[in-house]
Amino acid sequence: MSEPVRIVEVGPRDGLQNEKTSLGVDARIAFIEALSGAGLTTIEVGAFVSPKAIPQMQGSAEVLRGVQRLAGEFHVLVPNEKGYDAARAAGAKVVAVFASASEGFSRANINCSVADSIERFKPVIARATADGVKVRGYVSCVLGCPYDGTVDPQAVVDVVTTLWDLGCAEVSLGDTIGVGTPNKVRELLRACAEAVPMQSLAMHFHDTYGQALANLYAGLEEGARAIDSAAGGLGGCPYAPGATGNVATEDVVYMLEGLGVKTGVDLDRLVAASNAVGALIGRPPPSRVVAAFNAKRAR
Repeated sequence: MSEPVRIVEVGPRDGLQNEKTSLGVDARIAFIEALSGAGLTTIEVGAFVSPKAIPQMQGSAEVLRGVQRLAGEFHVLVPNEKGYDAARAAGAKVVAVFASASEGFSRANINCSVADSIERFKPVIARATADGVKVRGYVSCVLGCPYDGTVDPQAVVDVVTTLWDLGCAEVSLGDTIGVGTPNKVRELLRACAEAVPMQSLAMHFHDTYGQALANLYAGLEEGARAIDSAAGGLGGCPYAPGATGNVATEDVVYMLEGLGVKTGVDLDRLVAASNAVGALIGRPPPSRVVAAFNAKRAR
């Protein structure tokens, strides 16, 4: 398994948005600088959402402007045209839109049906395409929903196909509550790959049941080559009760390097970045690799 694997670092957005302690603009910029310095080249840095809904993402425009001098590709989440306008004004070159594969989660998260959510961001994708801005699509709850339970794989395929047909360059499959297992991941990827090229699918797995790395490995065996992860294992989801954080970037890098995949990431510097942000939010990073590195240093 020597083919390149693209890591999309989502800690500064998807990771921090569910932490109880909000970090200011300067701290978030410093975090992104540290991640970039560790060798991560694709980083999700903020979200242009209502500060009432997600106060942790206040100041995303300043964060985006503050990191544009760095080398790399920086993503921001936009829920609608208002968010897109603000993102473009801040210089966004890559935006992400999101939908759910489950009706219950869609209504809890953004207070509308799956179909209505797609209608909201249709003009965003159209405008971004006209502006030469790349669009990434997220699909939540692809392997289970905290409200609806089991999710029909065909419902996932339908949303993935819609996002692809509308113009998303990549679609990220989110196991938002971390209930997936390897065989389920294989089945879902095979189904989605009948409608969308495998190289345009990304895996976004949470580690609630400790299955994220196993699920990623299964996906890699199926041919997927893009992984979303968060430094230190930050995050969770404010609308998915009990869900733990994203799979930790450190854990992903350690696994990939062990498989012979060169990531270009300096684990020591990445662990240092996660420890620094963990100190700011007041809890140690849940990453197993971070814990192992810290224990080794303490000897």
